[in-house]
Amino acid sequence: MLKTLMKTLLLASTLVVTGVAAHAADITLRATANSNENDEDYDGLVVFKNYIENASNGAIAVELFIGTQLCATGEECLQGVAGGSIDIYISTSGGAAGIFPYIQVLDLPYLMSDDRVAEEVLQGEFTRELRTKALADSDNKIRLMTIGNTGGWRNYANTKKTIKSPDDLKGLKMRTVPAALPQQVATAVGAAPTPVPWPELFTALQTGVVEGTANGITDIMNMKFTDAGLKYLTLDGHSYMGAFWWMSEDRFQELTPEQRKIVVDGFAALQQATFASPKRKEIAAYQEFLKAGGEIYVPTPEEKAVFKKAVAPVFDWFKSEVPGGTEVFDMFNAAVAEAQAKVDAERELDLK
Repeated sequence: MLKTLMKTLLLASTLVVTGVAAHAADITLRATANSNENDEDYDGLVVFKNYIENASNGAIAVELFIGTQLCATGEECLQGVAGGSIDIYISTSGGAAGIFPYIQVLDLPYLMSDDRVAEEVLQGEFTRELRTKALADSDNKIRLMTIGNTGGWRNYANTKKTIKSPDDLKGLKMRTVPAALPQQVATAVGAAPTPVPWPELFTALQTGVVEGTANGITDIMNMKFTDAGLKYLTLDGHSYMGAFWWMSEDRFQELTPEQRKIVVDGFAALQQATFASPKRKEIAAYQEFLKAGGEIYVPTPEEKAVFKKAVAPVFDWFKSEVPGGTEVFDMFNAAVAEAQAKVDAERELDLK
């Protein structure tokens, strides 16, 4: 009897799977990430694809293009989204700053205290307000769907010494991207900003072209920077590594209301996956870093306050020099204050 029951269940499950597979998709969404399958972006896309295809009963398919098959740079990829050749694209703030410079607000250091606050901010009105602004600035072509995470928090890492204060960074050749904001931050703490493309960073560290970088631990270990001499890591968590998920507005509006709801819910699931993925992956990455001879330093609250004071001029620069900077900076700070108050209140309730 048990054998008969198992056969019946197996047949039923086969029919369900076959039925879904046999249902030809009415719509195919083309999604791209300029990363690899070890990245949080890929984890998010896999969750998104699974949700969309199941929730739509196979009517919507999601095709993933990981790497540079469809486009190679943020500007090129966002042009593809605006033009309709790409439906979904994930960028860092730097990758989209050429079109939406104000989204670099997430790169401003020491404004958010921890993951709980960051996730509260990014799930709330701040993201919706950015969406409205980005749509207006792209002639209603590029829609911000959600903001997730791509690597945790940026921390100072270098080949020379333990960093406990801005004084320890003075003169250190720190790798930055070519964008102005990270160079402003590096200068504010006394470092010498040195723009180096990501694919060239290993060699730059190895040869001394740069002596340090500001990255999350998973990126550091995925790229094996310890083999290039990176040894000292200071967990100051100065900026949240936000991932901006964009979709073609024309494509989104072509969908039925029910299909749009499925896509919105799919991005909510994706966001949660990218929030969780770095937390899990960094456990092994920190262990690997220490095993490779790395040293980790955790600054005290007083030491972090000194860092925050040193970068204060960058906030004024952002508001005065970045188009839309003042509006978005104030909007972001208000969202952070509200999120911090909510998290603090919830903590107090849970401590009782």
